[in-house]
Amino acid sequence: MTNQVTLYAFNTGWFQCKPGYYVEGDEGPHMRAPVPSYLIEHPKGRALFDTGMGVRFRREKADALPDNKMGLEWFEGMDIATRLKAIDVDPGSINWVINSHLHIDHCGGNAHLPNATIIVQAIEFETARNSNQPMLYSTDDYDTGQPVKTVSGEHDLFGDGTVRIVPTFGHTPGHQSLIVRLAGGEVLLAGDCCYTERNLDVMVLPNATANMEQGMETYRRLDSLRKNGTHILFGHDGLQWKSVIEGVPFTL
Repeated sequence: MTNQVTLYAFNTGWFQCKPGYYVEGDEGPHMRAPVPSYLIEHPKGRALFDTGMGVRFRREKADALPDNKMGLEWFEGMDIATRLKAIDVDPGSINWVINSHLHIDHCGGNAHLPNATIIVQAIEFETARNSNQPMLYSTDDYDTGQPVKTVSGEHDLFGDGTVRIVPTFGHTPGHQSLIVRLAGGEVLLAGDCCYTERNLDVMVLPNATANMEQGMETYRRLDSLRKNGTHILFGHDGLQWKSVIEGVPFTL
């Protein structure tokens, strides 16, 4: 049977940091990395994996981050709704939003998807609700009125193995990633369980990891998947993103 799943990649903001934020000890100038969101089209519906940042991070071009400063930024037109409309997809047609986790740069666009059901790991939802760190978890981003479906562990979204949520704990207690089966093979959308390809190459977790033991277990799983042919799209990898063409079907 012909594979009818299509994957699109979008950048919905920028994250800028020193190399040592990813891999402790690495040096060099600040790196500029995307804040990705992905559209998955399936005969049974449309899903988004992560939705980027909210409007409160908006900057004017004249007020962009200097090259030597860490931070997040978002410019007019980078919201997921605008990105979807650019390829003639109505934001109201999105059935599911799969948030890798509920940090502010991964669910800030949820409010643009009024008809979607939010899918998140149960432990992540509880972590967000009990957090007192508003610069990590903000109800402005994740509590936007849509129904929330909490899952525990793996979840086959369409029941046919083509779009599978997999737990990738470590960065947060309930982080999850998505494996999408395309015609050319499988793609794992990592979210923040692994920021960059270099992290996996050297098997070094960033300091921004809630549970190092779980994070390393996740890295071992990713390493095994990569060795077996799964293509990984990393969470904030500016070098990898240079080869990604936004708004067109992703192919292997």
